[in-house]
Amino acid sequence: MDPGYVFLSEEDIKGMSDGLSMDRDKFIETYCRIVDMGQMKMISLLEKDNYDCIFLTDKGCKVYPYRPVQCSTYPFWAHILDSKEAWNEEAKTCPGMNKGELHSKEEIDRILETRLSNSPVVIL
Repeated sequence: MDPGYVFLSEEDIKGMSDGLSMDRDKFIETYCRIVDMGQMKMISLLEKDNYDCIFLTDKGCKVYPYRPVQCSTYPFWAHILDSKEAWNEEAKTCPGMNKGELHSKEEIDRILETRLSNSPVVIL
């Protein structure tokens, strides 16, 4: 199984480090790792041995109010919205999908734009 990388933007790092009352560098040192993507490196949250996010507990996300944009826009990611089959496959592992509030196409487009405009930190 591959890790479920949560790549962080500068805004994500600031929000999370502020939310945890930590210095930016100490936050990165404690909760992040550098992922080598070949021609670039990116900052990702650490994962547990089972590849769950370091902040995920049996009671939910420990940093929910200041979670990264990648997390706050889930499950409205382009590859999940690509087809009904992709959506239904993802819903098998996400208990909140296909329940609750129905979102309009305009809302989903705004969510996608938010994710796309929040670029992860790239280290060359």
